[in-house]
Amino acid sequence: MPIGFSNASDEFTAFGGSGFSRRGSVTDGSDMVGEFSNHGSDPWQGFTIDLVRPIDLGLQKTINLDFYAFDPNGHQITLKLEEGTNPDVQVTVSTLAASGWRNGLVFDFSNAVLSSDGVSAVNGSGTYSRLTIFIDGGSLISGTYLIDDIDDGSTPTNPNNLDVIYNDLVWSDEFNTPGKTAINSSNWFHQTQLPSGGSWFNGEVQHYTNRIENSFVEDGNLNIVAIKGSFTDQGETKQYTSARLNSKFAFTYGRVDVRAKLPFGDGTWPAIWTLGKNITETGAYWQTQGFGTTPWPACGEIDIMEHGLGDVNHTSSAIHTPSSFGNTVNVASQQLTDLANNYHVYSMNWSPNQITFLVDDVAYYTYNPSVKDNNTWPFDLDQYLLLNVAMGGISGAIDPNFTQSAMVIDYVRVYQNLGLSIEDKTLNKVKVYPNPVKDKVFIDTLLDIRYVKVFDTYGKLILQKETSIKSVAVSNLDTGIYIMQIITDKGSITRKVIKI
Repeated sequence: MPIGFSNASDEFTAFGGSGFSRRGSVTDGSDMVGEFSNHGSDPWQGFTIDLVRPIDLGLQKTINLDFYAFDPNGHQITLKLEEGTNPDVQVTVSTLAASGWRNGLVFDFSNAVLSSDGVSAVNGSGTYSRLTIFIDGGSLISGTYLIDDIDDGSTPTNPNNLDVIYNDLVWSDEFNTPGKTAINSSNWFHQTQLPSGGSWFNGEVQHYTNRIENSFVEDGNLNIVAIKGSFTDQGETKQYTSARLNSKFAFTYGRVDVRAKLPFGDGTWPAIWTLGKNITETGAYWQTQGFGTTPWPACGEIDIMEHGLGDVNHTSSAIHTPSSFGNTVNVASQQLTDLANNYHVYSMNWSPNQITFLVDDVAYYTYNPSVKDNNTWPFDLDQYLLLNVAMGGISGAIDPNFTQSAMVIDYVRVYQNLGLSIEDKTLNKVKVYPNPVKDKVFIDTLLDIRYVKVFDTYGKLILQKETSIKSVAVSNLDTGIYIMQIITDKGSITRKVIKI
């Protein structure tokens, strides 16, 4: 549970009139620390954070932190553990009267008190998923303080509980062709054939076309554009057009990352999803190649991202199988921010045991049925990717002022783990995360790390660490793709790292 504030996710929520922000340290402006401010308006102003990984007092009883006071007074700092398997507990430590840093303050929860009364002594035990900090709790004292390196002594681990980490980029489209061009037909197939009855499913009202107006590559992005305008095809006239792309790549198990901005306007329904390669859907790419043997939903469907089925900026992920489809119970959603103007990375990590959905490398839903059979788990065969923007249907009424809007996709990437020798399998236990990364990349391994080198795509050495480390700060690197070489006591392994 290290919190060092170099990661933007290390954000506390202030309450009771207090304030929290991240800033450069007073001793090293490049080192991010937490700035905690009390305004003296409430005796129990504080700061709370929900932990990615719970604190386990059964493994470690102490939490350390560094504290900085701008004033020369002594202060009382209280750490409270909440949302746990046992009642809330807290420990208070007093600092000496002096300004500056007080490093390595120790909060020993074997000598804690119950938070309910602040008096009853208890030897803390169990796990807790929330940490709250009070500075001078119970007193009307104002002031601003810095805190850094909150640490329970545990080693950082993969916070998303993924049972398999996929490292090898096996297929991608970066959409980097210059100018405005058609999509890469080696990677994508335009699915345009109407289903039986002359309309797309779920009451959608668009035609899907292969026109460049509806799908094109420009300025490093794929644009899938929904447009208002009468269009006749296959004997049917519709008032909206868009595009539906099938990947000419199919795979079993792996991770999919798609970085995208979403269209705006009521009634737009963008989706990033997969279907079984064996689907019998007439006009789908793999059906035209002779693979259509299994109807929907027995082929399986994985909805990585859908928008338009709820409020604005509300996205969802879902699983459709014979056991639950259509209005499926296997669904989760979340509210994001300004999806039309902000890129987000929508991901799916699919292993033989579970399917986990992530946004910006943070997991928020895992599908893992206890019984895996044809009804619940048709996910041991190839799936292929689909990208499309539908109009209307269950996404609701279309804005009468709508003219056009696009899903803008920066890249599509698929990762798997390639075949490894016995020694390579040992080295494959080296995991790096998060990836893509903004501030700091962690290295998770039991091997002894000798040093780490980071190269750009031209092979130029960008940085090197020659100590036994478990993380590398990359906040100063430009956005792009880098190669990280990790030299361990068992040999060397490389990982592709994407800096955002």
